[in-house]
Amino acid sequence: MNYLLRGIGVLMTVGVISVLAFSLPSGEARGDGGGETLPRLTHKAWQQECASCHIAYAPAFLPKASWRRVMGGLDQHFGENASLDPATQADILRFLEANAADAGSSQMGNRVMRSMGAKDAPMRITETRWFVRKHDEVSRAVWSRKAVGSAANCAACHRQAEQGVFNEDAVRIPK
Repeated sequence: MNYLLRGIGVLMTVGVISVLAFSLPSGEARGDGGGETLPRLTHKAWQQECASCHIAYAPAFLPKASWRRVMGGLDQHFGENASLDPATQADILRFLEANAADAGSSQMGNRVMRSMGAKDAPMRITETRWFVRKHDEVSRAVWSRKAVGSAANCAACHRQAEQGVFNEDAVRIPK
């Protein structure tokens, strides 16, 4: 009887340790947008084409309709000709739509959508009510500083923006 109880105890201990060990995250911790960290997304064309001029903005910051507008006007992309071949353009748009704010794939996207009307399709992340509310304490003078340039330059203050980290405690506003 004593061996039976010991055996059950050992099995239970091994079981509990296994469950705990396999439920802990391994490698670099990444969020699903629940905090101020976006999920790590990889898409070669999106990273290569979009990040060649600016950071590859997280799809969760705009709804699908906005991404359709942005990608549909690449020949006049905020004053630049950012045209792509049709296949690459369609590939990037599919990726953006699959991960857009209204795709339901991240908590960050859900928060962006809560501050937006169902038919809203802003062209700029900086035009969303979510962005304006999160940056309401930043003055126009800060946005126009040479080291910042504009509100679209996330990486100027959010040093880990390219990794999807937008933690307010880590913000460093350049002088």
